[in-house]
Amino acid sequence: MKTKGPLIARWILGLIFFVFGLNGFFNFIPMPETMPEKMATFMGGLMASQYFFPLLMGSEVVCGALLLIGAFVPLALIVLAPIIINIFLTHAFLDSSGLPMVIFIGLLEIYLAFFAQPYSAIVKQIFRCPMKEKISSKSANERT
Repeated sequence: MKTKGPLIARWILGLIFFVFGLNGFFNFIPMPETMPEKMATFMGGLMASQYFFPLLMGSEVVCGALLLIGAFVPLALIVLAPIIINIFLTHAFLDSSGLPMVIFIGLLEIYLAFFAQPYSAIVKQIFRCPMKEKISSKSANERT
């Protein structure tokens, strides 16, 4: 019997990024009234660049949609990885109030990318080390 864990994790992660990516364009979830000064400065810088925030939100919408429909899931997970790391570091250093949610998102990403079948095999293949395999096969041949 197949487990529903990867499907549920994929839908949750996809929904989070799809909704919050769309929110970056349409602002239907209001920003908090009070924000730490460092976080406000950081967000102001992202907005002032005029290209980065739309690129980030567009990436979130596309990857969230890919996760929701189940297309190109390993690609979506790889594109989302640096975004999730940056969100984690932003909350770790500038505003710790969002840290529990980011940790949850990170755990979903790690689960899908490295433990859930069928995605983990593809992601692990991308991160394999050919030199390590070459050395391993050479040492195995020497033993025989």
